[in-house]
Amino acid sequence: MELTRRETMLGALVTGVAASMPAQAKVPLSDKPAPGYYRYRVGEIEITAVNDGVSAMPITDDFVRNVSKAEVNKTLESLFMAPNVYAGPYNPILINTGRQLALVDTGTGEAGFTSSNGINGRLMLSLAAAGVDPKDIDVVIISHYHGDHINGLIKADGSLAFPNAEIAAPLDEHRFWMDDNEMSRAATPRIDATFKNARRVMTPDVLKRIRPYEAGKEVIAGVTAVSTPGHTPGHMSLVVASGSKSVYVQGDVTHAPWLFARNPGWHFMLDVDPVAAEATRRKVYDMLVAERMAVQGFHYPFPALGHVERTSTGYREVLVQWSPVL
Repeated sequence: MELTRRETMLGALVTGVAASMPAQAKVPLSDKPAPGYYRYRVGEIEITAVNDGVSAMPITDDFVRNVSKAEVNKTLESLFMAPNVYAGPYNPILINTGRQLALVDTGTGEAGFTSSNGINGRLMLSLAAAGVDPKDIDVVIISHYHGDHINGLIKADGSLAFPNAEIAAPLDEHRFWMDDNEMSRAATPRIDATFKNARRVMTPDVLKRIRPYEAGKEVIAGVTAVSTPGHTPGHMSLVVASGSKSVYVQGDVTHAPWLFARNPGWHFMLDVDPVAAEATRRKVYDMLVAERMAVQGFHYPFPALGHVERTSTGYREVLVQWSPVL
């Protein structure tokens, strides 16, 4: 078959264009995730979610103590997620009242950034992207003493990550994890490791900045502590309120909502008292449904803000629509 003149010219044109194209894109492929922050208002208070990255945790036989690994994997696959692995996000928040700048929880820290090759421990990158200098943070509010919430208090060399901040810590939580008698009774290797890590993080410089706080009282103006035990003995959540607006900062009342809000009876392996954790989870989520209150979840998908609705088996997260403006 002979080519027509038009086909010959078209072929030459395509060949010429292909020959003139660069061998590779001018911008090289990047394997580095971007830092993340997201701002919104609660009345006159500004909240900024600052992403600390994610961790990948294997789905072991005891990942959910009262549910089989097969059932957990079935749930993940139904949500188009890979089986056998739990990808858990970390999302601290900044609360700017106009008078004080507070950071709630600290992520896995500088050492975590190094050990994970930058997959987590990204808080400082996200703070910088948000235009926040760690020296400008007035208070760090800790929800509980698990490592992904306290490790970022110190840098890899043990120095203070937030040198000008006081550290507000739940009174009962601090007493529990710093008690040698409680440590001697640690029921599992994971709990024993938490005791040891708390002592590593609570350096003399950190300890002298600790200000204990209690449930039912304001930690800072506009931010009230709520007792939510079970995940840890002294676990605290917060209610941020200004005018008629409020948001519930839940800490680890649930981890991934697609697993533990939708299945509130599942007992996560990291819950110190899983029965108490389930009771707390149901109580808090019933309240969130009844009051239609927004919830900020440390382990929710970034920006980790949404509402919850009731389902036949539990609750379902309804995440906020992204908005580029306050």
